[in-house]
Amino acid sequence: MTHFKTFLLIATSLLFVACGGASETAPTSSRVTTTKAYENVQKTSQNQILVAINKARAVARDCHDGLGLVAAAPALTWNNELYASALEHSTDLATSNTFSHYGSGTASDVTGSNNGNSSYFIDRIEANGYNNYTIIGENIAGGQESIEAAITAWLASPAHCTNIMNPEFTEIGVAVATNANSDYGIYWTQSFGSKK
Repeated sequence: MTHFKTFLLIATSLLFVACGGASETAPTSSRVTTTKAYENVQKTSQNQILVAINKARAVARDCHDGLGLVAAAPALTWNNELYASALEHSTDLATSNTFSHYGSGTASDVTGSNNGNSSYFIDRIEANGYNNYTIIGENIAGGQESIEAAITAWLASPAHCTNIMNPEFTEIGVAVATNANSDYGIYWTQSFGSKK
């Protein structure tokens, strides 16, 4: 029964990400053009990110995902392994000028490159040391000039909102990467998880 429950939780997480993770449904905004905007997002601290996400989780909301109004979710804690996974993916998206939950398969997709293919969020999270988990997930966004703007975009997207409000997630790592020569300029990745 324990193995079935673990499988069910992982499968549920995959469903959430698959529904909200496709590039055609990912929240985006206009391309950033100012150097100041790039500098500002790079200065965003771990604490600022965590406070903004937990503020969003602290409010009951309807994600318009068919679940109706859901209760506020407990605060998340920062996890450096999830952060490493998020940083790897944001860096890959910015460097390769791609936008997907799949890695580019190029040298900037470190996990994928090491495995001889493109990575998926599960591969990156595990490769960065986050193992023995019960549930994991990922949100990405492109073009937002602040963590607050990225969260606003995620909350407006049903599947991304569902990930943010999921009370089963207990830990998070979030990273941002920039590339002025890319389509979105700024790339955000949230990696979520909960360990056994």
